[in-house]
Amino acid sequence: QVQLVESGGGLVQAGGSLRLACASSGRPLINYGVSWFRQAPAKEREFVAGIVWSGTMTNYTDSVKGRFTISRDNAKNTVYLQMNSLKPEDTAVYYCNVGGLYWGQGTQVTVSS
Repeated sequence: QVQLVESGGGLVQAGGSLRLACASSGRPLINYGVSWFRQAPAKEREFVAGIVWSGTMTNYTDSVKGRFTISRDNAKNTVYLQMNSLKPEDTAVYYCNVGGLYWGQGTQVTVSS
């Protein structure tokens, strides 16, 4: 069983930065690809970034390319999402997903203009 805890969300001004973390207890994350998704009010949940188990390949949705970086530390059982140059349209609840199977509880990111 994989239990996930996301952290690092908060309120930031446009142009600022945040780093989200997705930590796993139980089964190690090393066996899984991990993705970040986000859901803004009245919108569907959307893919943001993904990373393979080894960390050697990543992909991003177009709107965050060049601003967000996904990384992982398998020794710490944690996946990160570094978010720079944040925009008001990045405001959402951010969720990590492990292996397409397990979801965290989400962490709120609010970007003020």
